[in-house]
Amino acid sequence: MDWTRTFDSYCERTDFTYWSEPLNAVTNLAFILVAIVMWRRSDGAIPGRVLSAILFAIGIGSYLFHTHATVWAVLLDITPILMFSLTYIFLANRDYWGLPVWSSALGAAFYIPYSAGVGSLFGMVPFFETSSQYWPLPLLIFAYAVLLRDRWPTTSRNLALGASLLCVSLVFRSLDEPLCDVFPLGTHTAWHILNAAMLGWMIETWLRHRRAVLSP
Repeated sequence: MDWTRTFDSYCERTDFTYWSEPLNAVTNLAFILVAIVMWRRSDGAIPGRVLSAILFAIGIGSYLFHTHATVWAVLLDITPILMFSLTYIFLANRDYWGLPVWSSALGAAFYIPYSAGVGSLFGMVPFFETSSQYWPLPLLIFAYAVLLRDRWPTTSRNLALGASLLCVSLVFRSLDEPLCDVFPLGTHTAWHILNAAMLGWMIETWLRHRRAVLSP
């Protein structure tokens, strides 16, 4: 594998110099800033700190991808996103559903084949194919929100809000190339900002649930 092979994947990029995607690169600060805020809001809760640290890594990895645009940078971009998803699903299974650790971990691991299968279906649908690897996630969050509506109604609403925000951010991600001729800067920056807010909200949702459970 050629780890230095380059990608021209976004509207803003016009060549392969370091700052060819300045807005796409700089807006990764949104992930880092939200990560810092959520770290402080975690009140020492280790899962909240872990999710915040992964969110920080998402910002770093995405920054490296939008500046270097190479195979190795792609791996640094997508790996923290997968880690966040698996960690959150584990916590949702354990803390929202009250499942034991082993089945919570097994359920989180099942996300990988689920995402591959459902993502391939989205890949066959016009417009959705651009972000087909991401669309299975809001679908899963909506499913959790519906199934939890009687057990934990507030957490259910918060999850639905997070899934809705992710859908909006994915629309902006998918519009980047189609609108390139009329909007040369692209719409990927909106994906960064909205996705950072969404991931922060998902951490906040877990923190609020934890506080509700622990409160007398």
